Amino acid sequence: MNQLQNILTERFHLPPEAWDQAMENREEKGGQLVRILIKLNNLDEIDLLETLGHQLNMEVKRTLPPEIQTDFTAMIAIAFLKKNGMVPVATQDDAYIAINDPFSFQAFDDLCAILGWHGVRPVLCPMAAITTAINFAYDMTQDSAAEVMQDIDSEDPEALFSEIQETGDLLDDTSDAPVIRLVNLMFSQAVRDNASDIHIEPYQNSLKIRQRLDGILYDMLSPPKHVQSALISRIKIMANLNIAEKRLPQDGRIELKVGNKDVDIRVSTLPTSFGERVVLRLLDKSSILITLTELGMPDDRFIPFTEQIHAANGIVLVTGPTGSGKTTTLYAALTSINNTDINIITVEDPVEYRISGIGQVQVNPKINLTFASGLRSIVRQDPDVILIGEIRDTETAEIAIQSALTGHLVFSTLHTNDAASAITRLVDMGIEPFLLSSSINAILAQRLVRIICPYCKEAYTPDREALLKLGIMPEDANRQVYRGKGCAKCHHTGYKGRCGIFELLLMNREMKHLILQTANSHEIKDLAIKNGMITLRQDGAMKVFEGITTIEEVYRVSKE
Repeated sequence: MNQLQNILTERFHLPPEAWDQAMENREEKGGQLVRILIKLNNLDEIDLLETLGHQLNMEVKRTLPPEIQTDFTAMIAIAFLKKNGMVPVATQDDAYIAINDPFSFQAFDDLCAILGWHGVRPVLCPMAAITTAINFAYDMTQDSAAEVMQDIDSEDPEALFSEIQETGDLLDDTSDAPVIRLVNLMFSQAVRDNASDIHIEPYQNSLKIRQRLDGILYDMLSPPKHVQSALISRIKIMANLNIAEKRLPQDGRIELKVGNKDVDIRVSTLPTSFGERVVLRLLDKSSILITLTELGMPDDRFIPFTEQIHAANGIVLVTGPTGSGKTTTLYAALTSINNTDINIITVEDPVEYRISGIGQVQVNPKINLTFASGLRSIVRQDPDVILIGEIRDTETAEIAIQSALTGHLVFSTLHTNDAASAITRLVDMGIEPFLLSSSINAILAQRLVRIICPYCKEAYTPDREALLKLGIMPEDANRQVYRGKGCAKCHHTGYKGRCGIFELLLMNREMKHLILQTANSHEIKDLAIKNGMITLRQDGAMKVFEGITTIEEVYRVSKE
């Protein structure tokens, strides 16, 4: 240990008292010396592991194979591996035990004895990589849907209901109750697949569970009809909802840990003819908010949009249907301008992501805290920038415009098909055109298109009609484009992930004059195009030629 202390002092300038503190901490509370040193002294984990590896003549791996054999999960509890920071790694070519703390001798020996892996070598590895491998192994070996369904069919529905109880990390749950296992399977599969929503839909003689991947709903499970009541009751208990109330809609929230991911789930129940319908919106709290540069906005729109979000006052609107990424864009804009010089306050329904340094207000209609009433109070809080989750009514729109005219920069969203329609929608709400022309700075319309799966991407020459339908000129009709054949990596859809297509309408003197004449959306759009605006479909066509998405996908999201 003294040799290690000397190396740490020499390499990391670790003071003697810091070493003593780490050793005391280890003796009092237990735990791994590596983790304690990193936590107490902000040491870089990779540097520390490489130093230990050099001193102890041990191999160091920064990452582990994406797929490992999972036979060990039947013999070892997940809690043992997580507590001791180690995981057995067996591939076709190699076998070793990845460990985070080389001084966990006893746990290492115990693991080797349980596995029967005598003489296997330990390899140093970062804790994050070990945790990911552990979660992958136990997630992959969870009950299959077919096994759970079989158990449910052989179980009395009343007995299932009585066994419902609260759990922590889903992967740690060892409950035998089939309904609990079914709910855990449903959540872990959705998190693994990066699903955004889960739909539980009751019908006359059946129950269907579907998940939304990249904006499209896919069948997930079809449990027997008799389990419907227990399944929905389990979810309602997790969300702290009233399980006896089945006649009224209810909203709640579940906070879960699935492996190394903290997931926030918004729960909405709705009474239907055949029972309660449940929709679960999944938000990964451990995911990092994307930045403006990661949105995929081309420079001809990114540069002017960035200028507008740094303006001193006015309104910047983001429009599009539900699920088109409007909130993500506004969060990215807020994050890029967020600094100690300005006061940013938001009023949202709900607050989806917490941003440090920004005041976020949650709408609550039950106590009359609406967008409009929240906005009135926010204006008295001396903000520089205000974000309104959505302009839903005339009152909210009027306060937003007054705020913009009195020196505030206002961000908000609106449900319209394109940028030009936002103007006519606000006029329909009863807002005077002269107020719009003097307060709106820019309107960004956007859609999300699915990205072609890189693992099964193939080139082909499309037929002329498909290209012309997208507004692509005949001279480009012989160019190759791409599509996904479908493979296991993308659930045989041909797509993996999404990116945005954007249409940015900027205000100039000519546009303001047209708005004052109460022009319709077609006239506004024609003038914007004349002024150089790239439409959603044109941006989609560019992404088709860049090999990012497909013709069908752009046509699907940008129907005119």
